Amino acid sequence: MIREDIRNIAIIAHVDHGKTTLVDELLKQSGVFRTNQVVEERVMDSNDIERERGITILSKNTAVFYKGVKINIIDTPGHADFGGEVERVLKMVNGVILVVDAFEGAMPQTKFVLKKALELHLPVIVCINKIDRPEARPNEVIDEVLELFMDLDADDDILDSPFVFASAKQGVAILELGDEQKSMEPLFETIIEHIPAPQGDDNVGAQVLISTIDYNEYVGRIGIGKVDNGTVKVNQEVIIVNHHDPEKKRKVKISKLYEFDGLRKVEVESATIGAIVAISGIPDIHIGDTICAPDNVTPIPFQKISEPTISMNFCVNDSPLAGQEGKFVTSRHLRERLFRELNTDVSLRVEETETTESYKVSGRGELHLSVLIENMRREGYEFAVSKAEVIYKKDENGSILEPMEEAVIDVPEEFAGSVIDKLSQRKGELISMGSFGTNTQRLTFKIPSRGLIGYRGEFMTDTKGEGIINTVFDGYAPYKGDISYRKQGSLIAFESGEAITYGLFNAQERGSLFIGPGAKVYAGMVIGQNGKSEDVEVNVCKKKQLTNTRSSAADDALRLVPPRVLSLEQSLEFIDNDELLEVTPSSLRIRKKILDSLERKRANRKN
Repeated sequence: MIREDIRNIAIIAHVDHGKTTLVDELLKQSGVFRTNQVVEERVMDSNDIERERGITILSKNTAVFYKGVKINIIDTPGHADFGGEVERVLKMVNGVILVVDAFEGAMPQTKFVLKKALELHLPVIVCINKIDRPEARPNEVIDEVLELFMDLDADDDILDSPFVFASAKQGVAILELGDEQKSMEPLFETIIEHIPAPQGDDNVGAQVLISTIDYNEYVGRIGIGKVDNGTVKVNQEVIIVNHHDPEKKRKVKISKLYEFDGLRKVEVESATIGAIVAISGIPDIHIGDTICAPDNVTPIPFQKISEPTISMNFCVNDSPLAGQEGKFVTSRHLRERLFRELNTDVSLRVEETETTESYKVSGRGELHLSVLIENMRREGYEFAVSKAEVIYKKDENGSILEPMEEAVIDVPEEFAGSVIDKLSQRKGELISMGSFGTNTQRLTFKIPSRGLIGYRGEFMTDTKGEGIINTVFDGYAPYKGDISYRKQGSLIAFESGEAITYGLFNAQERGSLFIGPGAKVYAGMVIGQNGKSEDVEVNVCKKKQLTNTRSSAADDALRLVPPRVLSLEQSLEFIDNDELLEVTPSSLRIRKKILDSLERKRANRKN
């Protein structure tokens, strides 16, 4: 059976190439919104962190109707750290739209997402977006995309993929450069023509592969997947199995069934081949499970998700200020929350350590883990995290292998030398270098993943905020040698109390401060960065000694340099191996792992 009235597509691209804006326009022009309805930009980026950062973190489903055909659309993230979201949803679709910026061209993540689509033999529509940019170079970008196809050994069908040129912001698409720009209709027509209709066997029992998990506090877990065969109905008894877990076999009942319509989920009584459905009422459903009718118990293979490359320890907060700001502070709370995250994030790994107070959490990159940390602190959790470390492997000879990244960097010419110098110190190898646009150099590096830990903030400073750095995982390679990260030491609080202007005034001569007057501090807390390489203890709680003699200048106000307030990412970049970041709903504090000064010195001597 072929469902000609349905098309299932995923929109894939490098970060910031316009996927979510493109989905906005497809929604608007298909009549999802009322004529007078006020619609936010990037309506698909629905959670707070996505809206604040302007990035897509979670894959999302929507559906539009065009000439009687229902087009199910999945908007996917562009950041390499959220690649797992892309990998798992591709099993739900019959084709992809590859969006490429008409100026930037094919970038590292473009290659990554395209490779995943080609591995599943999915047809591709190439959408060259942002053709309205003044510096757009669509003809050159066509050549870059075709080169990318050839690099990935694409077959002839893929090399003949249709190209559509669009400006998602203006809501127009054209098939040939120079055509009159009216609407998104050429893109809709290309989808109907080139993306195959879903097909399956409607004479066998139902099969649905769960590719995404949604969570609702009223109905609990909701499994989202495509109906591959048969018909699935409300109140139907089904069996859950898993291709990678042969032991799993449970009988359950479907209590509610939904299909997508625009931005809403619409309750339906039944769904058949090709429909993307949301199923609720099954409490212990996981990504990769197959829901089968009792007469067709056959699990569908699920894409193996790429392994994590970076890890950090999440520990119970044991600082002197512990428990004062958070709602969830115990190891039980921490454990429950981390293991709950595994339900919806397939790229994450959580392992128990020798102590019940600490858990090893592994992900795809610093951004991946920092989004988890930010979500947890907003939910009221209080905990501490260690410095990010890469995950090493060993080859058959016992040699250590480490994860490598391909970094593509666009910088103004005057900063290129500084960037090359810094990345060379971090064991980066310059692969290519060339002019890109006016007064811009494009540098491509192969660099160990650990060489990029803590570098982005320094990179933005070195390039005065004008540089762009994009990275993608590039496999494992032999260990490249030691890297020295931080050239400067920490300023450490000598005693507990409240920071006083007089104490801070004396401390600021040693380096830059992270706190201002009135901040609570404790012995062993890092309150600033030393100008020199060693750690220094300073007393910021020190008050001015009062005397009974006064001079004309004695009571002049002390001038403090405004403190450097670090964001979550900057704090994670700053901390060293012997430090922790204390995270609470209202504060971020850096501290030494060993708070006591004498014990810390003894430990340093041993090391």
